Amino acid sequence: MQKRFKGAFVGLLSGMMLSGAALAQEANKAFGPGEQSLYRVQYLGVTAGTAQITVGAPMKQWGQQVWPIVSLAKSDPSLNVWPIKDKFVSYWHSDTQRSLGSDFFADENNKRRRQRIKVEGDGSSAHVVRQKEGAAPSEATHQLPPGTMDLAAATFALRNRGLVEGQEYSYPVFTGSRSFIMRAKVEGKQKLKTPLGEKEVFRLKLQTDFSEKLKTQRDITAYFTTDPSHVPVRVEADFVLGSIVADLIEYKQGRLVALSQAGVDN
Repeated sequence: MQKRFKGAFVGLLSGMMLSGAALAQEANKAFGPGEQSLYRVQYLGVTAGTAQITVGAPMKQWGQQVWPIVSLAKSDPSLNVWPIKDKFVSYWHSDTQRSLGSDFFADENNKRRRQRIKVEGDGSSAHVVRQKEGAAPSEATHQLPPGTMDLAAATFALRNRGLVEGQEYSYPVFTGSRSFIMRAKVEGKQKLKTPLGEKEVFRLKLQTDFSEKLKTQRDITAYFTTDPSHVPVRVEADFVLGSIVADLIEYKQGRLVALSQAGVDN
């Protein structure tokens, strides 16, 4: 079970996670530096680990001001047959409402690897560097559709939209090896019981295009609060290797920054 859990758990973290110009005009200021969300992740009904997502303090990356969106995935200590401790950082450019690239540090079953993606200035291509521990790095350049970002950044971009029942949204996503369009549809509103109490939420269906172990059996269901923060409080996914449910168990709101000042050093 632990070995089968690996792919699905990492896939969930990657998910938890348009045109940049159009999105910036409609941005909703749903999040800001200092926001932190902690999720309990269950695999086949058993607690398998946690996913923590933090919007870090403004910093410089590749010469530009960004907010690092840091996702940490840890397997439960009882699953010591296949321990996981992964870190994914998306470099969010708040002025353009897109990611400039990402770093992924994987530590799975005591084997380490790293992947860096740097999106070129005009967004038309990405330079990817991969390296396994003890091996030489490999490099490649990929052409990208306009507005492409990583899956974590696409999720935060969705939060920044003025979500409307019945509305559909689409996001070009690049994983480091392939591109696809993530589609999200707001199906409706409902009350949802969560570990943090009952919340009014939007229920969304998300279509992705992962393959092999991360291929989903049906659309992913995500529940975002209807308040301006649009916080994901639950994500449900059925992968080929089994079902995963992530529930928000702790939440700290960040410091909201006016979009016109988002790129200014504090």
